[in-house]
Amino acid sequence: MRGFADSPTLQTLAVMGVVFVVQQVLQLVGLMSFFFVLSPSFLVRPWSLVTSVYAHANLAHLLGNALVLLPVGLAIESFTSRVRYHAFFVTTGVIAGLSQVFLTGSGVLGASAAIFALLGYLVTGNPVSNSVLDRLGLNRRVQLVVFGVLAVLVTVFTGSPGVALVAHFTGFLLGLVSGRLGLLGTNKPRHRTQVTNRPPGY
Repeated sequence: MRGFADSPTLQTLAVMGVVFVVQQVLQLVGLMSFFFVLSPSFLVRPWSLVTSVYAHANLAHLLGNALVLLPVGLAIESFTSRVRYHAFFVTTGVIAGLSQVFLTGSGVLGASAAIFALLGYLVTGNPVSNSVLDRLGLNRRVQLVVFGVLAVLVTVFTGSPGVALVAHFTGFLLGLVSGRLGLLGTNKPRHRTQVTNRPPGY
């Protein structure tokens, strides 16, 4: 596992923790929702597009997301860069949050939709899935339909009262499509190659 300076997963977990502490302070003065909940009034509070992705309703919400993010995030960061990882996490989280707001009119906060996007990426962005899909010869429209059905099934089976189902569905679908397109892939090696005067094999 990478150290903190190189691990976008550990960095994301740290940001989530700091944000949660700030939320508790602002909750005391009634400003938590103003700064961290993405709601239909986001145009007058544009910062909530990003802050809502890292905020959580309570400690259980935070810990639950952290436990899922750790293994999924570590797997993703093994083949992508920090910039791509963070950009993907924020972008999918924002899009998923907006879908929840637009389709339900309710407010939303939490990293689960972005985590669902990372999970979806793992499902379709691995060599085995790519090989199977290539052999099936499905066109992109059919693949999108298949991904949509899979996203619905995952959302339903992981849903519970109070959960932002639309955001989860959107995040997972974005991850499935992104994984198929290989958006996070990078050809850059994770570690620098050391040059020595030793012959090969040492």
